[in-house]
Amino acid sequence: MVMSYNFVLKIKQITQLYSNFVVIEISNQQSAKTKNLKLNIIMKKLFLLGVFARGFVSLSNAQDIAENAIGLRLGDSDGFGTEVSYQRALGGNNRLEVDLGWRSGNNYDGFKLAGIYQWVWNIEGGFNWYAGAGGGLGSYSFDNYNNEKDYNDTFAFIAGDVGIEYSFDFPLLLSLDFRPEIGFGDVNDDLDFDIALGVRYQF
Repeated sequence: MVMSYNFVLKIKQITQLYSNFVVIEISNQQSAKTKNLKLNIIMKKLFLLGVFARGFVSLSNAQDIAENAIGLRLGDSDGFGTEVSYQRALGGNNRLEVDLGWRSGNNYDGFKLAGIYQWVWNIEGGFNWYAGAGGGLGSYSFDNYNNEKDYNDTFAFIAGDVGIEYSFDFPLLLSLDFRPEIGFGDVNDDLDFDIALGVRYQF
């Protein structure tokens, strides 16, 4: 009778231990599931935050760059004076600027063509600043140069460019840029600096 009682008691203890183990195991599983659920929620929030941040950066970097802009670049241009200037958007915040200057007189004429690849960043509102690099070529000729003989020179150059611009609510773009140039020619073989005011119509 005592053995039977002890046996029953042992069975009850084992059952109780098993029940406790099951409860602990279920609790651990629920805790793991809760942790996994919380982790998934955190990951989803981080993902959405990343998407939002990327979209915000894209919007802040997406400039209202017109597909086309044409006008004048009013500067010295290493003696070639005012240039006809054309800008073409290339996607994102990039564009290509092409400037053509020419001079003509009684005993001289010449031209200068520059191409600059530019990156544009927004400052605030309609204000942007930009930087770029490129190059070009030019040619000029003088008749009876220094009262001696005719003179001709064709040259190439590389250039940098940095500037600031303001885009109005109507299709007008004003800019001020600084452009250092290094020439490779018989005479135009040094470093020149050009500062110019740009007035362009956007379309």
